[in-house]
Amino acid sequence: MIGFFRNIMTTSADEGQFLNMLLKLINAKNTMEIGVYTGYSLLATALALPDDGKILAMDINRENYELGLPVIEKAGVAHKIDFREGPALPVLDLLLEDVRIECLFQPSLLVPAAKCCRRGWSQEKKQGSFDFVFVDADKDNYLNYHKRLLELVKVGGVIAYDNTLWNGSVVAPPDAPLRKYVRYYRDFVLDLNRALAADPRIEICQLPVGDGVTLCRRIK
Repeated sequence: MIGFFRNIMTTSADEGQFLNMLLKLINAKNTMEIGVYTGYSLLATALALPDDGKILAMDINRENYELGLPVIEKAGVAHKIDFREGPALPVLDLLLEDVRIECLFQPSLLVPAAKCCRRGWSQEKKQGSFDFVFVDADKDNYLNYHKRLLELVKVGGVIAYDNTLWNGSVVAPPDAPLRKYVRYYRDFVLDLNRALAADPRIEICQLPVGDGVTLCRRIK
């Protein structure tokens, strides 16, 4: 079971290559990844971005990320990654609280938004600022992520949701014999697929790459 769990968490080689090409085609520069694991998809993304490109990467387990970090460093792309350990939803909510506050004289110093009116401080809005987002995390929160990410990705930008075929279980009959892990999350994946298909703010394309990846292009 442990081997299966680890396998389902790892981005496949064909999907990594696909993501790398996709980011080059859309000229992505400012991106986000929710669910990093050991960083294979993160590496594929970082290699596709220009040297001044950025990835906001979030995962609840830094230890897993650090397993793959030597490879990322060897590839010379570690400077593009801003890794945050912990749940992604609080980070997304902070981004949507409207602003990142920076002191004009000390750019590394961040303060609460309430203090931004003081002279010498600037606001940088994050809504609509991301070119691309890759989501491969807790399936029971995919719809919560979607609600927030649609405000953060720019019009014309792309959100990619991983595992939307979920081992083929999304088309299996209700009484099909499934692993406990697959059966538990299947309804969450089905709910996501239905919601994406009905969302007028995006156009979608589901591809049988890896365990299924659905691309959502924001159109409004």
